[in-house]
Amino acid sequence: MFSLTRIYSDDAGESHFEEVIIPLMDKGEIGFLSESQPVKNIIFREVLASYDYDFHNAPQKQYIILLDGGVEIETSLGEKRSFKTGEILLVEDTTGKGHKTRNIENKPRKSIFITI
Repeated sequence: MFSLTRIYSDDAGESHFEEVIIPLMDKGEIGFLSESQPVKNIIFREVLASYDYDFHNAPQKQYIILLDGGVEIETSLGEKRSFKTGEILLVEDTTGKGHKTRNIENKPRKSIFITI
């Protein structure tokens, strides 16, 4: 299994976290693989150490892969979670009240966005 955290908006516009499990299939010598996932683009990103972005919506549905630094994300209901290097987020709250994001390490942070 491969796990990631989804951030989404409910019908009232509130943002939430949800754990998503992606099943993997044994493909022998090459390892365990998921089903293919359709994607549109890949975007490389770096933010300053001081990154602290108030409530906002995701610009599009996208996976975010944290490459070298952690973030804290807060939902519109005040729930906070920290994510570290190597974790993957599925951000789908393109409408509603959005979420806050801030660096938790005092250094620039790189990530990859994969739009879906």
